[in-house]
Amino acid sequence: MRESLVHKLGRPPIRIRGCERHREIAAIDGEVTMHCIPRIFLALITLLTIGSALAEGRCPPGQYPVGGQGVGGCAPIPGGEGGTQAAPRPTGRWIKTWGAISVSPASGAVGVSVGQKKKSAAVDEAQTRCMTEGASDCHNLTAFKNQCVAFATDHKNKQARANTGASKDQATERVMGDCVKAGLDQCKVVYSDCAKPEFISY
Repeated sequence: MRESLVHKLGRPPIRIRGCERHREIAAIDGEVTMHCIPRIFLALITLLTIGSALAEGRCPPGQYPVGGQGVGGCAPIPGGEGGTQAAPRPTGRWIKTWGAISVSPASGAVGVSVGQKKKSAAVDEAQTRCMTEGASDCHNLTAFKNQCVAFATDHKNKQARANTGASKDQATERVMGDCVKAGLDQCKVVYSDCAKPEFISY
């Protein structure tokens, strides 16, 4: 058989080291018969695996290489150490607070309240403080939530106005405008404050 192959091909069969008993690759009539394909196939897979590992080795742990030749980069492996971190859990929440102003038309007494969690609590506190000054006709002039207030009276302290805004300056500007519209003489701001949001921890 060996002699017939040599005679037909004009050269001895190619021998490959590492094969088993049949260690020849013979070309017969243009058809290639490979007796060592399993071992060669295994060697190719091993080389590809090693190449992939080397390519990934140029990136930090938890990332893999991206980009083509000459334009390389690294990207986080989904679910790996380099992936997106979970957002921190909130430790509490902000709540809006109420404020109120009560006045006595007869005596000019004023009661104020800020920082209450409920409107009713702010109004009650302002009423109580107004009556503490001896007035019996106190009534709620305004209640405000999560904003600032300015309180102004005329020069005789008989008429009053109140208005709100995002800041004390804005509230003051608005209340002075109210005084002008009402025709109050020599109006001045006697009180301003803000009902600020409060942070409540869980």
